[in-house]
Amino acid sequence: MTTTIALITGANRGIGLATARQLGARGMTVLVGARDAARGRAAERALRDGGADARAVPLDVTDEASAAAVAELVEQEYGHLDVLVNNAGILRADGTALPSETTLATLREVFETNVFGVVAVTNALLPLLRRAPAARIVNVSSEVGSIAVMTDPAGALFALTSVPYPTSKTALNMVTAMYAKELRDTRIKVNAANPGYCATDFNGNSGFRTAEQGAEVSVHLATLPADGPSGLLWGFQMDAGGGYGVLPW
Repeated sequence: MTTTIALITGANRGIGLATARQLGARGMTVLVGARDAARGRAAERALRDGGADARAVPLDVTDEASAAAVAELVEQEYGHLDVLVNNAGILRADGTALPSETTLATLREVFETNVFGVVAVTNALLPLLRRAPAARIVNVSSEVGSIAVMTDPAGALFALTSVPYPTSKTALNMVTAMYAKELRDTRIKVNAANPGYCATDFNGNSGFRTAEQGAEVSVHLATLPADGPSGLLWGFQMDAGGGYGVLPW
């Protein structure tokens, strides 16, 4: 039987590591994409100690050559890729996070990882995803990328004003929709995941959900059945009182 191969970017900690753990528990071989090689190896050991078939792969999503090298490794070792979870992301803001205080340097830095990196990695691995029986692409986004959610005066997120991170996730949502359109006549499904506000190193462990709960969203989208949706932002719904469902773009 062919092994199911999953690559998770930024998988050495937080939601990415939890996603790798949960996919590994489902019998998948998980490739732990990590910019820091030592942290990637540490995550591999932790996953293997937990019974997962895991392998660390050096991957800097902001480097096209790094993405190409991972694609070559997957090509040589496995010949296909079943699941790609574009999880790597960064959070930056300037001053008091007002739009008028945003610097272009910060905006460019965030977009390099959160948007351009997703396109680079997806394009490098898409030929291998096309070889899988029914590949799944999951782009880890956020409700702060939803224009409808962020501009609702009655919503929980209306007070947020930061430009770099929210706009990067808005752009990522459109990237998701465009790949879903291109691949609509294939067996590949492309969706954006909203894990909710999870307590991780990413935000100083200030979230009210766990990394494991956040990972459940990516895992659900990574294991959709043949009749599952494509081209959606799906996950935790804060303004709907919790639970999971489709969020507005």
